[in-house]
Amino acid sequence: MFKKLLLVLTMVMMIFALTVSAAEKKTYNWKLVETYPTGIPWHDTALHFADTVEKITEGQIKIKVYPAGAIVPAFQVFDAVRNRVAEMGFAWPGYWKGKDQAFVAFASVPFGMNNLEFSTWMIAGEGMKLAKELYGKYGLVPLLGGNSGQEMGFFTAKPLQEVGDLKGKKVRTVGWGADILKDMGVSVTPLPGGEIYLAFERGVLDSAEFSTPFVTYPMGFQDIAKNVMVPGWHQTFVQNMFTVNKKVWDDLPENLQQALKIASLETQMWDIARSEKGNAESILKYKKEGVKFNKLSDESLNKLRKTTKEYLAGLRKKSDFLDKVLDSQEEFIKLYANWKELKSGVSAYPYEDYMAGQHYE
Repeated sequence: MFKKLLLVLTMVMMIFALTVSAAEKKTYNWKLVETYPTGIPWHDTALHFADTVEKITEGQIKIKVYPAGAIVPAFQVFDAVRNRVAEMGFAWPGYWKGKDQAFVAFASVPFGMNNLEFSTWMIAGEGMKLAKELYGKYGLVPLLGGNSGQEMGFFTAKPLQEVGDLKGKKVRTVGWGADILKDMGVSVTPLPGGEIYLAFERGVLDSAEFSTPFVTYPMGFQDIAKNVMVPGWHQTFVQNMFTVNKKVWDDLPENLQQALKIASLETQMWDIARSEKGNAESILKYKKEGVKFNKLSDESLNKLRKTTKEYLAGLRKKSDFLDKVLDSQEEFIKLYANWKELKSGVSAYPYEDYMAGQHYE
């Protein structure tokens, strides 16, 4: 009797062990929809993330990336993930400012932090906590999706160095920079990336910008216009974000949730490194193709900075949450200034030090 009972218990334990093992090795096949077309570096960012996830989960999570239009149009990515048309999304958060202006604070802020400073705020500061609070309202979980650095500027047919020269022009741009220019008399058209070239080529647009030199170069704007108004005051960092449907996220075991977070952090740093190198290389390519970079006058930059401050003050009065996010960013900027100022003056790039009055050769 005892032997029979022992045999039954042994069989039950074996079945349980096999069941647990099978559950632990459950595979997940996900769809990821993005706002970007193929052929630009940000599409490669999504592919890199998907490949990293598959490798570190040993195939438990497999993510197939669908570019803009393959399943849903670019500007429907957010709702597609909310409604589980796809498990994941990949986008620049500023596209969702119609849902909440605070999304732009996690995408690009005019006259804001640079890519490393913003990443530090997101990872070591309050950034990710606040991002989770915002995305959580919509049933989504955010993950860092790469930061490409400062945007280049606006392509124009003629060399322009005053922001007033854009007044009355049809310009493609997005985010808070778009609203600021609109308030200054510019006709703004917020087209998705895949539609810009044709509109620019056909004269629907007088001027266009999309992103950093590295991201924008493959789009071919240099074939249409040979001048760029710099610097990219409107987006001093460009942060992309992955999103996961909250119910899908909650169904994952903790180890796989952690794997996604690790892949996200790796992708963030990978994108910063390849983008900074790619930005520098792309500027050389532009110059070889006859593109000229026309720096905005100090007067224009000061005017834009003042207008930006007034614009953001108005937004903050309308949203307590946005006010909280921008407060957090400003507190971090003040904190980091203690170190940034102390370590300045010994840069490998004398131009920056000369401009700051901290280089005395």
